[in-house]
Amino acid sequence: MLQIINARIMPMRGETLENGQLLIDGGKIKVVGTRMATPAGTEVLDAGGRLVTPGLVDAHCHIGVENSCISGAMGRDCNECSDPATPQVRAIDSIYPQDSSLREALAAGVTTAVTGPGSGNVIGGTFAAVKLHGMRVDDMVIRQSVAMKVAFGENPKNVYGMKGNLPMTRMGTASILREYLGKARRYMEDMEAGRHPAYDIKLEALVPVLNGEIPLKAHCHRADDIFTAIRIAREFGVKITLDHCTDGSLIAGELAREGLPAIIGPSFNRKSKQEVANKCFGTTAKLYEAGVKIAIMTDAPETPLEYLPLCAGLAVKAGLPEQAAWEAITINAAEITGIANRVGSLEVGKDADIVIWNGNPLRNIQACPEKVLVNGEVVVG
Repeated sequence: MLQIINARIMPMRGETLENGQLLIDGGKIKVVGTRMATPAGTEVLDAGGRLVTPGLVDAHCHIGVENSCISGAMGRDCNECSDPATPQVRAIDSIYPQDSSLREALAAGVTTAVTGPGSGNVIGGTFAAVKLHGMRVDDMVIRQSVAMKVAFGENPKNVYGMKGNLPMTRMGTASILREYLGKARRYMEDMEAGRHPAYDIKLEALVPVLNGEIPLKAHCHRADDIFTAIRIAREFGVKITLDHCTDGSLIAGELAREGLPAIIGPSFNRKSKQEVANKCFGTTAKLYEAGVKIAIMTDAPETPLEYLPLCAGLAVKAGLPEQAAWEAITINAAEITGIANRVGSLEVGKDADIVIWNGNPLRNIQACPEKVLVNGEVVVG
């Protein structure tokens, strides 16, 4: 067992605990409080009054899939651009745990990443939630399939339309997604009726979406693409998250009425294409004020994952309350992606993914972790 004492604990659910303590057993949080006995044989770690938070969570990136240490085509495993609809591919089969970007993110306090295919295809495949510490992805997985990536807007058009193939337009993109969701629904109906359709790996992969087990993870920057994503999700009665949501501040009231979460970013890099013309750090504050549940993402490697706390700090500078910014990179990110039973807050029964900071990284760019724990093991510091 391990006991952390003399800590300023920000649990993300509940009040900050001054002179708080955490008891860890078997990689899980056993006790959170201000006064507790120290069981015999327990290792004690004195936090020295420092800030202690859960490990940070990025709700949308491509870390380990798009490799930073392998140049050229050999390192690009992010987009299976041989077909605009590839729901059958899985992030877990492309993640390279030995990529240096995972260690760099871990050293910055990011312990969990929701990572997966890029936006080259209309249907890109499944995202996975993984811990950033480990040698083998099978041992790092929190949840193998958390969402089905779909993409609207410029990217699928640029990949396929330039070759004279479908989709050349936003209409074409929407038609492909409708086609496959419709086929998958028919496939399910046939199975339920005992008609035993021929096995189809693409349609099988979409069954969890239609069953409500995982959401569509919709790459959508522009307002019209956001509304198309919502429209199609409503037509098929499926769950959806709005990822990037660059124009979100322009339609904040509408999104609040929809009650859907938004995963915002990357806000740190340049405005590289027309559909991100309204990119700014103030989007998070406007959506938060409207009542939209938000998470902040890096889209790594677009913004290196180790800059997730910096992105949250810049959102605070642009008007987002500091507590809301912390939640956007911890508990909100975990809840939106369906992994809050394991990570995102310091609560009894959750994984002991913990960061001891030498300052507040949302206020001070020089602040960094003194120690990072994953599953109760000190992996940094």
